[in-house]
Amino acid sequence: MKSFHTPSNSSTITGFVLLGFPCPREGQILLFVLFTAVYLLTLMGNASIICAVRSDQRLHTPMYILLANFSFLEICYVTSTVPNMLANFLSDTKVISFSGCFLQFYFFFSLGSTECLFLAVMAFDRCLAICRPLRYPSIMSRHCCTNLVLGCWVLGFLWFLIPIIIISRMSFCGLRIIDHFLCDPGPLLALTCRKAAVIELLISTLNALPLFFLLLFIMGSYALILKAVLKVPSAAGKRKAFNTCGSHLAVVSLFYGSVLVMYGSPTSEHEAGMQKVVTLFYSVLTPLLNPVIYSLRNKDMKKALQKFWGTIKALIKNALDN
Repeated sequence: MKSFHTPSNSSTITGFVLLGFPCPREGQILLFVLFTAVYLLTLMGNASIICAVRSDQRLHTPMYILLANFSFLEICYVTSTVPNMLANFLSDTKVISFSGCFLQFYFFFSLGSTECLFLAVMAFDRCLAICRPLRYPSIMSRHCCTNLVLGCWVLGFLWFLIPIIIISRMSFCGLRIIDHFLCDPGPLLALTCRKAAVIELLISTLNALPLFFLLLFIMGSYALILKAVLKVPSAAGKRKAFNTCGSHLAVVSLFYGSVLVMYGSPTSEHEAGMQKVVTLFYSVLTPLLNPVIYSLRNKDMKKALQKFWGTIKALIKNALDN
């Protein structure tokens, strides 16, 4: 990996400064408290879904197995950025090491790619269940579900090897200040010694390709679902089908809506303030909202969560009584 060189200082600089959200010390502490609460609620909400699926035998189906894996992914996704952001709120230097920056870059974008793949697989699962209900158990077997889950994780983590290798081998000059709360390719490319428009276009393309193709796949799946649902004669049957897909469609809209704004166009077109707000929305707020969305309109999940938390309360009560 290359080191940084400044015209006025020939010494080697081994890190970046993440500006984050510049404000007075009191504001930094307030943001620390706020995002700590958001982070803990995100962990608790997604962990609850994982535990509910694991503990309730009725939820040992492909749809809920995918949902449990998706919740685990959300925990990893938010953990790739928020702990470092919290540390920066209390730090005077706000420095992240060169290797730490590129590790964060790799895990953040690999987990983001994995999330896109999981959303596509979840749409495919719902499409099979509604459009091919008789063949669904034989097609979406436990073996097939396991292979799809593994495929999402492996492909997600392979896709961003190319961009991170390209950027990490570039030379960086001048100030090492990144006006962001994480190591994003846009601000990183702005620090390179030579403005490489071809590299920027390549990375934007690698960002956009999985987004657009997987979104088209999801839209195609929902078009088939809509076509099948409209053929259902009873209103109750239509309502049940829409309730099953509504939560997933809401999550897809939240995630893709913000991500497409951010990475659907060249990185240099975005102002720093907008980059932070949009990235904050899909990387921190969306993982917080997903457990709420999936449990609000899903009766089976709601019952499983109530049962899980009832068990937890009973265990705590017994421990306190003893």
